[in-house]
Amino acid sequence: MSVPIPLSAPVATSPPSAEHSPSGPFTVSGYIPAWSAVPAAGSPGYEDAQTRVPSGPAVSFTPVVDLDSGGVIAVQVTAEGRYGADPADITATVNAVQAATDEEARLPLVLSIPAAAVVAGSGGLAPLHEAMRAGGRRPREVILVIEGDLHVADRGHLMAGVDGLRAAGYLMAFGSLGVTHLPLDILADTSPYVIVISPQLVDRIPRDNRRGALAESMVTMARGIGAHVLAPGIRDESQLGAIRGWGIRLAQGPLLAPHDWKPSHGRVHVPVPIPEATPMAALLGPRVQEFLLPAMTLAQSASAEDVVNAFGSESSITSVVLVDEYQRPQSMIDRSRFLLFMAGAYGHALHARKPAHRIADSARLVPKTTPAIAAMQLAGRESERVYDDLVVVDEVGRCLGIVHVSDLIRHVANTQPAKV
Repeated sequence: MSVPIPLSAPVATSPPSAEHSPSGPFTVSGYIPAWSAVPAAGSPGYEDAQTRVPSGPAVSFTPVVDLDSGGVIAVQVTAEGRYGADPADITATVNAVQAATDEEARLPLVLSIPAAAVVAGSGGLAPLHEAMRAGGRRPREVILVIEGDLHVADRGHLMAGVDGLRAAGYLMAFGSLGVTHLPLDILADTSPYVIVISPQLVDRIPRDNRRGALAESMVTMARGIGAHVLAPGIRDESQLGAIRGWGIRLAQGPLLAPHDWKPSHGRVHVPVPIPEATPMAALLGPRVQEFLLPAMTLAQSASAEDVVNAFGSESSITSVVLVDEYQRPQSMIDRSRFLLFMAGAYGHALHARKPAHRIADSARLVPKTTPAIAAMQLAGRESERVYDDLVVVDEVGRCLGIVHVSDLIRHVANTQPAKV
């Protein structure tokens, strides 16, 4: 049954003095104050007003950057919701999905969702599922970041809500770690895909050693529970150097991309790190899930033209995984070989409208608990595909993401003891 998507209430633009008002800008659903009304045709300021009146909720796109490769692996979309809405209202999340659809953002999405909405149960989440369906997005391509405080009495409801969203295919995360009122054992019980350090902590590192120690402890905790860490709000190279030293690989912030960045803008700028005087301390037996990256997935029935568009959306995409209706990998398409094939004589004309799986390779699957050395041995069995991405699967064979073989090689090289 189709569920109608709630429309966001009109949001009025604040007058110049609103930023100094103790109560902030005044906005009422269905009411546009006189200071934001459009001037009459022919009156002074009429033409300028045409560009100032908002046509919808304000939206921002922030790239999630892999510091090792310098590529954008996901896009965080933030949109406005209803003014004075219920804490469980997910209008902002739904608006973000619609904005990503309008922008034709093909990379995996990072969306914020109120903790109260997850606690409230599946009934209130129907608009999100409908927006995903209408936009042609699959839950496996979306990381839902739970934001907000948690009351003790809501613990069981939150865990049930997380289980339900994960069963639907969403990747789960917790945001604002370090300042949110969230028991840390919740992270152990829910096993999130990502934990997002609070921007307030990131803002004060490395100048505040105590805040830095708190952030570093979260990285250690995340490594122990098998979660990635995302550091937002990176403004300068000292912060970037600090999070790199802790082993954080995913980051966001104005140092990496401007505030007006959009998915169509392409790659971002990642400063080159200063070489370390000594090699990184050896880690015993890392598993491939520590090197996991989100995969670009398409349905098994996707055409070769769909794959061309996917590769064209972001140069850092190295492969596309074709999955069935249960998100189980069926085949994989390597970027270099596929584009070379399509660029050949009559390649595009002959194959663009035909199923892509006809020219795909078998996916090289590795369970998420596979040690990095064993994964490298698997990659080396086929000399012609030694650098193809490995597809990581969970206990029931669903695609969790991909691992670059080059990342495994780099890790092993850095952990080898120096020889005199």
